[in-house]
Amino acid sequence: MIKSRIIIGLLLISAIIVSSCGNKKVDEQNTASSEVSEKNKLKMKQELLAANDSFYEALNAMFIGNLEPMNALWLQTNDVTDMGPFGDRLTGWEAVGAEFKKEAGMKLGGKITCKDVHSYTGTDIGYVVCVEEGENMSADGKPVIVRFRATNIFQMVNGQWKMVHHHTDLSPPLEKATNETKKK
Repeated sequence: MIKSRIIIGLLLISAIIVSSCGNKKVDEQNTASSEVSEKNKLKMKQELLAANDSFYEALNAMFIGNLEPMNALWLQTNDVTDMGPFGDRLTGWEAVGAEFKKEAGMKLGGKITCKDVHSYTGTDIGYVVCVEEGENMSADGKPVIVRFRATNIFQMVNGQWKMVHHHTDLSPPLEKATNETKKK
């Protein structure tokens, strides 16, 4: 009877030791996986912020009439939306792209930068909230100071962040300076 208890006790101790060694391996694997995941999240965030920077480069190029960078950055589907400083919501690439073409034709000039940046990166969707600051030019060539709150939403497509939504405050001074009115 005593031998049986000793054997059972030794078996229990052995099982606990084997089990804890297995847990240690799982913990090591989880830690390694977590480190890779954190590195991947950081990489994705850096890529999202780079895409956001590209949007402002494309926007500034559009101000002088160059649409190519803007067209390359946007996901060109029926699901994209734009709510710019002139008002209303444009839905679908056909409408958004047409508005960009119209704005590029205005050749407003100037430059907009993105400041006070906050971002979030998910696995396939990311967004950037910021303040857009800078100036454009009026129809008669006078500078118009702009300062908007903005939200930019991107979707990861084939390993690249593509813009799917842009939203800014309305700008009565910019509407007046360009003779554009709020859309219905």
